Amino acid sequence: MTAGRGPADVRLAVYLPLLLPALFAPLAGPLSERLNPRHATWLLTGAAVVLAACSTLALGLLVASAVVRIPVVASVGHLSPKVLGPDKTAGVAIGLLAGILLGAVALTATAFLIRRYRALADAYREAWRLPGREQTVVLDDGSAAAYALPGWPGRIVVTAGMLEALDGPGRAALLAHERAHLSGFHYLFTSAARLAAAANPLLRPAARAVEYTIERWADEQAADIVGDRCLVAHAIGCAALAAKAHRTRRILPAALGAVFSAARSEGHAVGPIPRRVKALLAPPPPRRLALLAVVLAVALLAGFCALEAANELQDLLALASSY
Repeated sequence: MTAGRGPADVRLAVYLPLLLPALFAPLAGPLSERLNPRHATWLLTGAAVVLAACSTLALGLLVASAVVRIPVVASVGHLSPKVLGPDKTAGVAIGLLAGILLGAVALTATAFLIRRYRALADAYREAWRLPGREQTVVLDDGSAAAYALPGWPGRIVVTAGMLEALDGPGRAALLAHERAHLSGFHYLFTSAARLAAAANPLLRPAARAVEYTIERWADEQAADIVGDRCLVAHAIGCAALAAKAHRTRRILPAALGAVFSAARSEGHAVGPIPRRVKALLAPPPPRRLALLAVVLAVALLAGFCALEAANELQDLLALASSY
């Protein structure tokens, strides 16, 4: 590396991780529809986390690149100003903007983690306090609601109103759906995707797509258990109509992002129910290796660019400290 090279030397590498989330976001919805829901959940969650981490690292590198060129900082670090080169006005502005964005990332991500920790703690406490030791708990409540509570052990909460809205096979499909949420630890996927979206708002479509794919994942697993995709589709539709007709007072699962098969607080249906029903009435989604490869390539490209930019800055600092 030659003396006097500035932030422009790593600009392409450091900016790509900031650009890729914007390019990835429009793909999240179509991917959630076309991929196997289990694969889509893992892929979208992993890609969102990687892109959020890489974009955060890129912001940190932009800030560091500007800070080390401040004369006082360079002097304290025994860095050669000649090697670092002067920081131009554009570099100062970019570094300042990156610093503001990085601070916002830290605040929003920290606030999300605190809220999620509290919600999980509340869920674990409620799961423990529910009567009995059976996994499924039926509440004497006329409203129609059903949801899974993570805990030790996890519990499935169903209201009497929801059970009345479904026949025997429909209840079996509903419970199979909720058990799939617990056995798959689906709340961890929603937590990771929402954390990525908190760190980078451009990834909010990916987080919403994950919330849909975990519902589809549970739908498909329930269909495998009961052996009838049409039955699960019918149960989902009936449960959604029942939930819409009754307002429910329970708000913990909505705050937690715990997944329902049919209802959430205020009686609104969770997710695009018609899309889920349509998917169940169609054949199971096939594997699409080409789409998987595209998403993996985007995530790998972001990681490579972020590491390359970090290596460039490290080489520059090492050279500057040797003069």
